[in-house]
Amino acid sequence: MKTFLFLFLIITVFISSTAFCTDIVPPKYRPVINIAKANDEIKVDGNLNDPVWKIANWITHFVETYPGDNTTPDVQTEAALIYDENNLYIAFNCKDDPGAIRATMSQRDQFNNDDAVAISIDTYGNASWAYEFFVNPYGVQKDYLWSSIAGSDPGFDVIWESAAHQTESGYQVEIAIPFKSLRFPNNDIQTWKINFGRIHPRESSKNYSWAANDRNEKCEPCQWGTLTGISGVQPGKGIEILPAMVAHQSGSLSNMRDPTSSFSEKKIKGEVSIGAKYSITSDVTAEAAYNPDFSQIEADAAQIDVNSTISLMYPERRPFFQEGSDIFRTMFNSFYTRTVNDPRVTAKLTGRVGNTSVAYLMAQDENTPYIIPLDEMNLMVNSGKSLVNVIRAIHTVGEDSRVGVMVGDRRFTKNGFGTVLSFDGDIRLSNNYSWLGQIIQTYSKEPIDPSLTNDFDGITFGRGKHTAIFDGESFNGTALITELRRNARNWNFVIDYNQIHPLYRTEIGYDPVVNHRTGSIYTGYTFYPENSIFTQITPQGNVLSRWSFDGIKKIERINLGGYIGLKFAQTNINFNFGQGSELFNEVMFKNLWRVSANIGSRFSSMIGLNIGANYGKGIAYWAMSKGNQTGLSATLNIKPIDRLTIDQSVNYSKSTDIETGEEFFKGYITRTRFQFQFNKEFSLRLVGQFNDFNKKWDIDPLVTYRLSPFSVLYVGSTYDYQHYDANDMHESTWKISSRQYFMKLQYLFQI
Repeated sequence: MKTFLFLFLIITVFISSTAFCTDIVPPKYRPVINIAKANDEIKVDGNLNDPVWKIANWITHFVETYPGDNTTPDVQTEAALIYDENNLYIAFNCKDDPGAIRATMSQRDQFNNDDAVAISIDTYGNASWAYEFFVNPYGVQKDYLWSSIAGSDPGFDVIWESAAHQTESGYQVEIAIPFKSLRFPNNDIQTWKINFGRIHPRESSKNYSWAANDRNEKCEPCQWGTLTGISGVQPGKGIEILPAMVAHQSGSLSNMRDPTSSFSEKKIKGEVSIGAKYSITSDVTAEAAYNPDFSQIEADAAQIDVNSTISLMYPERRPFFQEGSDIFRTMFNSFYTRTVNDPRVTAKLTGRVGNTSVAYLMAQDENTPYIIPLDEMNLMVNSGKSLVNVIRAIHTVGEDSRVGVMVGDRRFTKNGFGTVLSFDGDIRLSNNYSWLGQIIQTYSKEPIDPSLTNDFDGITFGRGKHTAIFDGESFNGTALITELRRNARNWNFVIDYNQIHPLYRTEIGYDPVVNHRTGSIYTGYTFYPENSIFTQITPQGNVLSRWSFDGIKKIERINLGGYIGLKFAQTNINFNFGQGSELFNEVMFKNLWRVSANIGSRFSSMIGLNIGANYGKGIAYWAMSKGNQTGLSATLNIKPIDRLTIDQSVNYSKSTDIETGEEFFKGYITRTRFQFQFNKEFSLRLVGQFNDFNKKWDIDPLVTYRLSPFSVLYVGSTYDYQHYDANDMHESTWKISSRQYFMKLQYLFQI
């Protein structure tokens, strides 16, 4: 350990002697642009030959904000804005070598590592949330909703138009964003924060920006430019109706444990759902759905959970939760929308009035996942029907500060309930410093149905005063988190303290472990060397201590590592060494350690590779022993042609007893995804996934025709193959255990 610390110090001192960037052009901080109104029609085709672009105010001054620090870009970029009564139009003229441009013909939101242009818009100008729009040289769209709490949300979608045209000197892009797709103040004259950007991936992935970025200012949207001149426009109003029809036919073995049993075919079933959205005012939107189709067309990639004691958390991808998703976010996962699992009826109301944002959600859930959090693990059971109500409000104070409150409640049909009351804040102290915090009070009463929890007999919590059986027990709990953050060009740190009471329980959120007080400190120092192979070097470290409410030390850990970016094939390296101890199930495991490294490269537009490895001594939780643990992972991205992408991933994990060599677990998960894009609307996809831990193959073909994010036709199937070990009844064999055909048709009507 001392040797490692010495080497770590030597490397840091060596790096600090490297010269820094000096090639700095005169940057434009917080620039201003005045927009003109179009006097003629604009055809969004990417050609930029409409006469109205001649009266537009063109921007030609871009700077490289990463890896350069407001330096001169390698290539020239021009951008312009104009508007009419219905749309905001943006044009980009990107100079470049046509043969070097990287672009993928893909589905919406699915291109990565491409050349692209970007437009970011903060319509309320308070740096709390913003729209982000990206377009690649094929005109393929990608959009995010950025929020100060959660960052960019990739599940967000709105309707807008884009087109691109590749030329002899680069490529051009045209964008039309309908005002009805945006939310902004109902004022005669609009003043927005805005920024233009460009992504230029070559040996390094470079970011260019209209607004210069001060790395010693923690709030990036605060530094965007200002857009003036828009007048007489209205934000989104009207009615949207989204009907959907899903038909499916499935089959499975009559006895899933016996491959010789008959394959049972079920009848074709069809379901109809309908959703509606109504803009009550320019700032308030109501949304409701009956029998909403919350199916996911692409299954979540499997995660290795053989040595995990808590339920896995997956990202939210369902469209209904997009409107207001930024409002519901908190530091703790106080509202985890995937706990609304299978609603029959759901409704939502969102509003943004001045500096205050409010959101309300109601759902009648048919199959409710119930998480029972314990000290070191959690239990989960399907608790049947429930009614969910959540209301959340955020008020922005000044620029880049906000306070919020949330009240959530879940009522179970079997007499139980869970209520959450939360207060939180994010206060800007200076350019570099901010304070964040959240405090939560929960009130819980278990459902009365012991039959659902027969497997939990004998499990207790709260110093043995409560059982995990659903017997109607009541209890209250609290949770607290507070952080002091420094975000700057070089030195960054986070000082964090959080605690969760032993009787804390949230049935609308995700907090799977309770009874702990945790303190941690992270710090890192970033160097930006010039005239070297490095783009960025960040040595970093953190320490963490966790103890129970009884004062018993649970976890002690120290990590030292770093990040290195190279000016070669977009290569980045992460490395870490961790050492510590952990008390689990009343057994103290000392001298735990782990060393890990991850290397990722994008060698060209055609191939990318990411490799990770880790080794150390850790706990095999289910065996209650310390083991030699090995983990390997690899992801290969191949694009033979611009319309075909192949993604291959493998994750391997193994643990053996450190003394006897006995194998606690070993296995891998491999996933292959083929996607062929005929044009921006029509695609064919095939996913194959093998889980070695449960000896199961999943094969999922899918055909998609997508007119917009919400108007789409899917036709596909799923095939599950299971391996059955030999026994007295049958020989070792592979057998299809279940299969499903499905079709989904969904179309958005806007009135």
